Amino acid sequence: MTAGLWLCALLAGGIGAVSRFTIDRSVITRTAGSYPWGTFTVNITGAMILGILSGLAPHPHLALIAGTGAIGSYTTFSTWMLETNRLGEERQIRLALINIAASITAGVAAAALGLLIGEHL
Repeated sequence: MTAGLWLCALLAGGIGAVSRFTIDRSVITRTAGSYPWGTFTVNITGAMILGILSGLAPHPHLALIAGTGAIGSYTTFSTWMLETNRLGEERQIRLALINIAASITAGVAAAALGLLIGEHL
């Protein structure tokens, strides 16, 4: 791996992180209630984008930069778990379980759809 590849991954990661923050905040300001719609939106769109990228089968260096750098910093497993835990601590067990089931189901479906789209582009 070259220094240029590392630099590109670093820049892509910064773009992904800022995008996540921006989209998360934008969704949160438009939704009400305790459900973490911002994180859900980011993770599902990230799964679809990564599926599309995988379907396109780009050069391994581009896949590393876009997939690991940009999408890896755009999506957030840790925040998803923290917010699910928060729901549980607040005794919102139903919402916590919905968050787990919906995130996994929608995430896998979005990745599969993205893969299908990417293979046909």
